[in-house]
Amino acid sequence: MVLALNMHDEAAARGVMVDIPALSEELGIPVLATVATGGEGIGELTNNLGHAGRAEALLRYDPEIEADIGLVAEAISRDAPHPLLAARGLAILYLGGDSVVADWLAEHAGENLPKLEALRQSAAERAEGDLPALLARERTEAADTLAASVIQRAVKSTPLLSQRIGQYVVHPLWGIPILLGVLFAVYEFVGVFGATTLVGLMEEGLFEGILNPAFTNLVNAVVTAPWLSELLVGQYGLWTMGMTYALALILPIVTTFFFAFGVLEDSGYLPRLTVIANRLFALIGLNGRAVLPMVLGLGCVTMATLTTRILHSPRERLITIFLLALAIPCSAQLGVVLGMLGGVSFTAVLIWALAMLGVLLLAGFLAAKLIPGRRIPLVTEMPPMRLPILGNVLKKTGGRLKWYLIEVIPLFLLGTFIMYALDKFGALPAIIEAGEPLVSGWLGLPKEASAAFVMGFLRRDFGATGLFAMADHLSPIQAVVGMITITLFIPCFASLMMMVKEQGAKVALGMVAVIVPFAFFIGGLFNLLLRAVWS
Repeated sequence: MVLALNMHDEAAARGVMVDIPALSEELGIPVLATVATGGEGIGELTNNLGHAGRAEALLRYDPEIEADIGLVAEAISRDAPHPLLAARGLAILYLGGDSVVADWLAEHAGENLPKLEALRQSAAERAEGDLPALLARERTEAADTLAASVIQRAVKSTPLLSQRIGQYVVHPLWGIPILLGVLFAVYEFVGVFGATTLVGLMEEGLFEGILNPAFTNLVNAVVTAPWLSELLVGQYGLWTMGMTYALALILPIVTTFFFAFGVLEDSGYLPRLTVIANRLFALIGLNGRAVLPMVLGLGCVTMATLTTRILHSPRERLITIFLLALAIPCSAQLGVVLGMLGGVSFTAVLIWALAMLGVLLLAGFLAAKLIPGRRIPLVTEMPPMRLPILGNVLKKTGGRLKWYLIEVIPLFLLGTFIMYALDKFGALPAIIEAGEPLVSGWLGLPKEASAAFVMGFLRRDFGATGLFAMADHLSPIQAVVGMITITLFIPCFASLMMMVKEQGAKVALGMVAVIVPFAFFIGGLFNLLLRAVWS
């Protein structure tokens, strides 16, 4: 191997100097200092790969443990040799309880596995204490001894500006205002600039103004079959809806998100954001890492669903995706909701906001209790704060966009084809008609509002806009009830496709089966409550 001492600049700035020649001599391999963010030392590192060496065995355990390691290593080299890994290393890992090595030996040791297990059990019984802990402690002590011999630390000086900033952002008093400022900046960049300005330019300017008319004219001139023409450029056309949604609506949002996420990563703020939010999210069975998908869901729930991959456990990802689909409105829908209810009264806006917060906390609490598993404690590295490097952020953004274009666009086309088929066979009008009794009776809305809920499946703000268009015919109570229900209602098909991508069709459809009746149930309760108390 060749050893790279990365972040050498950060160490030097903190007065930490490493005697690199001495460390190289101790280890018996090339050791080089690098600064990966600036590309320093990378060329020398790659040039030294040809001189890679086998590291010296620096650590010898106490005699009894060494004897056990020797017995196990001998058995491994004879019964289950590995072409690349030394038997001694495998033996130490096996005695230390490493599950991957144990599984590999179970597969390759064959009939000699009981002998290996007996050796491990015998070693554990002779050890003075927990054997894996003893091995780990001796390794740590040996590493500390080596580090102390090659590292020099300067006299403690005034903290660097980056260190002081890092302390402020997790400060009990200043951390929260800084957090709110950062979240607002991210929301403005992603939710407003990305989801409003860039989407407007792409959707209205480029696609609706230029590409869609040109492609429609081309299809109408070339394609003679009406059904094929409608499939390509109709109301639910693969181009006019599928590609327009994927490229004009979602691509600008995920681009701005990936860029913002890269800035937060490179700056070192992202781990600190999770620490600050950890206590609040513990109430709903999550840890602080869930704060970013929640906030970015206010820009686009589809994109936020994708970002749940930063969460560590399947349980946390499931709860977060469920809450995003249920109670987090996207920026376009949020704008319509605030525009409509703001025209009614501030009280209407306040009722809607409190309803969303209450549902979010209640649903999160219940989901945390019902979904098997435990909350993963927040354990995260706290890297130093630093100025992001634009080139690195752009590289990461480009790589993530490549993934988006390859893997996600087919899901949009599939969803569009499903909507086309439902409309072609008359299922959509039937769905609207079937929903009228529930919408008019339980929710107290005009029967025409049924269409808004179907359109809400196509895109969240379509449903809210459908109700907004009826604003002159809705009472204040109907406006509040309608917006509460449409916000909690089924996520748009793009979000559903992303849920399928992240959780599988069975889980995604299960969420929908819970969300749809729950949305109507809560909407109906508010209809009854508001009619009783709001004159």
